[in-house]
Amino acid sequence: MDYTAGTEKLKQDRAKKQMLWFGLISLCMTFAGLTSAYIVSMERKDWLDDYEFPQSLIISTVIILISSLTIQLAKNAIVQDKRQMGTLMLLVTLVLGFAFVGFQYQGLFTELTSQGYFMTGPSSSITTTFLFLIIAVHIAHVIAGMIALITIVINHIRGKYSKEDHLGLTLGVTFWHFLDLLWIFLFLLLYFTK
Repeated sequence: MDYTAGTEKLKQDRAKKQMLWFGLISLCMTFAGLTSAYIVSMERKDWLDDYEFPQSLIISTVIILISSLTIQLAKNAIVQDKRQMGTLMLLVTLVLGFAFVGFQYQGLFTELTSQGYFMTGPSSSITTTFLFLIIAVHIAHVIAGMIALITIVINHIRGKYSKEDHLGLTLGVTFWHFLDLLWIFLFLLLYFTK
């Protein structure tokens, strides 16, 4: 296949897709390193296993799963030229994104800290430091996804997407689904290794 063939727009679209995939691969590598360090650290004598897992993290997991559905419904509606439904589903996804971040924050900074566990300081442990770090890094990426989602909403309102031309929307949806799958992996890891 000749990757230099095609119009300038096709070349740009291909480059944008490749950039997204390079970014996703680098995120996988980042979280692979964090989770590997987490798993190796579980062998330490000071590893905690008696803390109560934050219920807010369970709720946030349900929220992000629903948001993955709503963003896919938004994409399907926009591609089918159902603009109002597309706008509604994008806005619902954005609200769910804010709710996800809020419940994650509550799980870390309300539920864990109320148990006396902190990220750093004398009340911290390697376990809680990893919990805070892994979840905070994921939250940072969800915030990046929400910024992309806001951009998608603005572009959609401006009529930028159509059945024939919706690359920005597709890339944003792919990133959002990736964040969803990444959180499911992290949640299962953190929940079942507690």
